[in-house]
Amino acid sequence: MANEIILNAFGILGIISSFGIYACPMLTMHKILLKRSVQQFSPDPYLGTAINCMFWILYALPVVHRGSILVLIGNSIGLGLESVYLIMFLLYAKSNQQRIYIISIFIVELAVIGLVGGLVIGLVHTDEERSRIIGILCIIFNLAMSGSPLTIARQVIQTKSVEYMPFFLSLTNTLSGVFWLTYATIRLDLNILIPNIIGAGLGVLQLILYALYYKPSPKDTSVVSVETV
Repeated sequence: MANEIILNAFGILGIISSFGIYACPMLTMHKILLKRSVQQFSPDPYLGTAINCMFWILYALPVVHRGSILVLIGNSIGLGLESVYLIMFLLYAKSNQQRIYIISIFIVELAVIGLVGGLVIGLVHTDEERSRIIGILCIIFNLAMSGSPLTIARQVIQTKSVEYMPFFLSLTNTLSGVFWLTYATIRLDLNILIPNIIGAGLGVLQLILYALYYKPSPKDTSVVSVETV
């Protein structure tokens, strides 16, 4: 009983921290809304996160991996937010060609999920085998998405600046990895454990780089601030 409470607690903390990650692009969406244009922002990160969430939703279905309701909730929230961001891109795209690209990729992603889900659920007859196959695909997509933090880390080292590595995003990435890693360890779920070992490790690396290269903005002493009450 106590084990179940701890498991659910870390799962809920994982959902909250994951929401923090999914919510970070809201600042970008605010800029798009103000400019009424996507400017130079790319829809690719949102398309990539969307299919990653779809695979984890498929993994968490009762017919694939029983008792994964917290994983299902967390990734359903993520998919919902990513869909909102993609709608923003469709509304304020620079051209119809970009709109066609977004719609085409999203349709392909839905088709891939439908095909994989249909084949695995229809042809594989044990939950253990289904979760193993879908779990491997989830790990692959998670590892593919690990390229972004590595690119940012390399940029920080080269420029010796954390300007393009927001602290809040690095912190939520770390917390999310640690919470889901703990959840997976308690539940002995390797498919969740493996990608979150990497996620937590990359998050810690980002925080270390932030501590090494953070430089506070110099104060402008030539400007005197007057406060009136």
